[in-house]
Amino acid sequence: MEKIKISASQLFVLVFLFEMGSSILFGLGANAKQDAWITILLGLAGGLIVFFIHYRLFLFYPELILTSYIKKIAGKWPGQIIALFYITYFIYLTARVLRDFGELLVTTVYTNTPLFVINTLMVLTIIYGIHKGLEVIARVGQIYFGIVYFMALIGFLLIIFSGLIHFEFLKPILENGWKPVFKTFFHETLVFPFGEIIVFTMIYPLVNASKKIKFACMGGMILSGLNITITVIITMSTIGPELYTRTTFPLLTTVSRIELANFIERLDVLFMLYLIIGGFFKILLYFYVAVAGTADLFQYKKLGNLVFPIGMIVLFASISIASTYAEFNKEGLKFEPVYLDFPFQIIIPSILLLIAFLRNRKKKSNSNIN
Repeated sequence: MEKIKISASQLFVLVFLFEMGSSILFGLGANAKQDAWITILLGLAGGLIVFFIHYRLFLFYPELILTSYIKKIAGKWPGQIIALFYITYFIYLTARVLRDFGELLVTTVYTNTPLFVINTLMVLTIIYGIHKGLEVIARVGQIYFGIVYFMALIGFLLIIFSGLIHFEFLKPILENGWKPVFKTFFHETLVFPFGEIIVFTMIYPLVNASKKIKFACMGGMILSGLNITITVIITMSTIGPELYTRTTFPLLTTVSRIELANFIERLDVLFMLYLIIGGFFKILLYFYVAVAGTADLFQYKKLGNLVFPIGMIVLFASISIASTYAEFNKEGLKFEPVYLDFPFQIIIPSILLLIAFLRNRKKKSNSNIN
């Protein structure tokens, strides 16, 4: 692991940028239609519970990252196998997010540019960022935190002043009852984006004020959750639940409708700037923890030795992960949440926490007897 440290405020910014990432680009909670905002708030509440599972594990082993304390809890060989599965999971998600943003850029802006070229440029930029270290990444995140908020504020104000918002699109609330809301919550908003907080179990030991980790992560999750909720409400109120459900990139559709005084229009650039920033930090942090986990598992002292080969794996995986974007989306909606996200984000950490709790309880009882 790196010897540098980041501050709690930098951790807060990284959590915020990571959770926002691709969350507002796609129709999050679309299956619940006008009740999508409710599923996001439920996802935030569930995500906070998931965070406390991860955080409690960290408190048992405050100097170790996830791939290290798995071996302490599960035993050397089972722990190494589970750690390898986690590294594979992080690499897979890095490739998925890279494909997401590459497809979006190819679809909206660079229509004549091959997907491979777009993904290659992003991977090379991320490799450069990893070589600079997490401390530099965190400082850059602090700069872009302000930029993202400024763009969001400008965008929301322009949408409001353009007279595009119609809150009647949000009615009737719970038209079809709670069933579609809870179904969307369990299949989508619990694991994406809030369950993805598991990424930071690979970063907690690098925070210089460990007592502030809880508040930094909770703050970042709550702020991002509220921002995502507001974005979905505004998007839904602008284009309506039917178009929100059908369109691939509802926020882009919303921003493209901004027209003020026959002068301010075609502000897709705001969307594209956020796309680049959000995509960069989402992919970068997934990539970083994949490299850090590999270095920890195979006892590499320098992360830089692993960055390029893992980068090539991610690049080619992002292209070959699915033959078409429709197939790619189907895999992400049907296969990933059930067979990957739930086990790696919730089930395995819960089992590890139970084992760690029982072991520490046994140690305390033995020490009291002695």
